[in-house]
This record gives sequence, C-alpha cells and structure tokens, in this order.
Amino acid sequence: MGLLCYFRKAFLFTLIGFFLAGCLGWFYTGTLIGVFHFFYICCLLTFLEISLSFDNSIVNARVLYSMPLKWKKRFLTWGIMIAVFGTRIILPFVIFTIAIRSDPISAFYLAVWQAQDYARIMKDAHIGISAFGGTFLMMVGLRYFFDSKKKVCWIPCFEDFARKLAFAYGVDVSLVLILILIFSVLVDPMNSYTFLVWAISGLLVFTLLEVFSLILRALGNRMDRNFRGLAAFIYLELLDASFSFDGVVSAFAFSINPLIIAIGLGIGVFYVRSLTLFFVENQAMTRYRYIEHGAFYAILIVSIIMYLQTLFYVPELITSLSGVCFVLVAFYSSIRYNREHSVD
Repeated sequence: MGLLCYFRKAFLFTLIGFFLAGCLGWFYTGTLIGVFHFFYICCLLTFLEISLSFDNSIVNARVLYSMPLKWKKRFLTWGIMIAVFGTRIILPFVIFTIAIRSDPISAFYLAVWQAQDYARIMKDAHIGISAFGGTFLMMVGLRYFFDSKKKVCWIPCFEDFARKLAFAYGVDVSLVLILILIFSVLVDPMNSYTFLVWAISGLLVFTLLEVFSLILRALGNRMDRNFRGLAAFIYLELLDASFSFDGVVSAFAFSINPLIIAIGLGIGVFYVRSLTLFFVENQAMTRYRYIEHGAFYAILIVSIIMYLQTLFYVPELITSLSGVCFVLVAFYSSIRYNREHSVD
C-alpha cells in the first residue's frame, strides 16, 4: 500500500473540517476575512496536534503490535471517535462544567457565546491538567528506559545508567515522587494542593494500569483475549487523553473558540491515527531501531514541559517541536545504523 493511501480518511476529514471552519468563520463574523481567519487558525491547530502527538503515534504502534486484530480495528475506528469527540471536545467541556459548578446546558452556552470566559477558566485549570498529564506521561517514558531487559540503546550515557538502576525496584516511581514534591513547593502556594492532588492521581492511575497489566500477564492464556485487548485499548485511550490535555490547553494560544479548537485538533487526530497504522503495517519499530527511543524521549520532554508550565509560560512552538525533533533525529540515527550494518 502506498504512503498516501494511509491518509485517505485524514484527507477527507481535512476537507470536512476546513469546510466547517469556514462556516464558523462566516457565522461569527459574516465576512470573507473572518472565513479565512478561521481557516488559518484551523491549519495552525492541526499542525499543533500532529506535532504534539507525533510521538504518541509511535507508542500507539508499539502497543498495537501485540493487540488482538479485533481490538486493533476497534482502536483505529472507535478509538478515533473517542479521541476526537471524547478527549478534544467532551473532556474539556466536562472540566469547564465542573470548574464553574454549573449544569451542562448553561456551560455549553457560556463556552460557545462567552468564549473569553471559557478560555480563562480552562487556562486557570491548567495546573491540575498539567500535573496529571505530566505525571502520567513521565511514568510512561521512565518505565520504558528503566527496564533491566532492554538491550538496544540509542543514547548509552543515559540508557545504560537507567537500565542498571532498573534493578532497584520502584526507582522510577521514586524519581517522579521527588519531582512532585519539588514542584508542589515551587508552584504558587494557592495552587500547591491542586498540583499535589492531580499529580498523585496521575501516578495512581498509571500504577493501577500497571498492576492490571501484571495480573493479565500472570493469568496468561487463561485470560480471554478480548479482555486483554480491552485492557490495551483502555491504556491507549488514557495515553491519548494525557497527550490531549497539553494540546487543548496550548490551543487557547491560537483561539479561544472551543468549536474551532475541536475541529483543528480533530483533524490532527486523524493524521496521527493514519501514522499509527502506517507504522504498524510497515513494521517501523523493527526497521528503524531507534525511532521508538526517540518517541519515549519526546514523551519525557513533553512531561517535563507540562510540569514547567505550572511555573511559567512555555511557548507553544517549543512544546510542539521538541518531540518531533527527537523523533526525526532518532529516525536519522536508525537510517545511518542500517546503512553501516547493511540492514534493509
């Protein structure tokens, strides 16, 4: 299958999304300039989502390799609906509704017709969002490197050290707890409790998923494949939600309108899913030995940036490009390795 064939659905949704963005521009402004402005914002948000979640597509592909075929298809169909409507539209709206302590109808009216208030409240909630998402992603990244069975290293000075420390049980959890304590002191005293509660919640959710995974492995063949597929599906959706937190909050730097944010980020999700399918069917993890490393380094960088965002403003350009740069460098390193060792 050619490369462009993987992006047919993404191209179709791009056309639909751009059309909807133009309609919103005309609805809110009634001018062609407004239409082109909304179209431009939609393009920026799509790029933001792709750049922030590029590494997510690689991690998704890694998990999908071992998923049952039925659940793999469900993730690429149901999962994309959850990603677009659940984590990019409904989840931020739920956070907004809880924050203003209102009913959903009143909250929806405020979000659509008083977008300034919606943007302000969502930005005020970024402490808890960044704490939860940053902690969860940090554990995902550290758990990959703190693995005593890991054989392939891309950056030996860090990865060899992490592999040796992996024999000390819980070292990754200890490091994250230390960071949580440090940042809970550094953040504004009014937000310290919020940061601490949400960060611990992120760590707890990750730990519960790990325990769940260990139980499934212990049961082995006695466990129904459907149940194991469901567990992997839930893990991927939680991982996607953690990535989406950063994207949704960063999106307010481009627009305060929740509808155009949902459209722009939704288009990006389709491209991320297309990349995931491409990586799976072309065995990118095997052909390019360091690309997986680059993705997990990118996850660590994003998690650190999310923590730093609780202290000061981090430009969206840095957030969006940092992960992509790591993945691209890892990809180049993999190609160079293949050439030096004559790997097809």
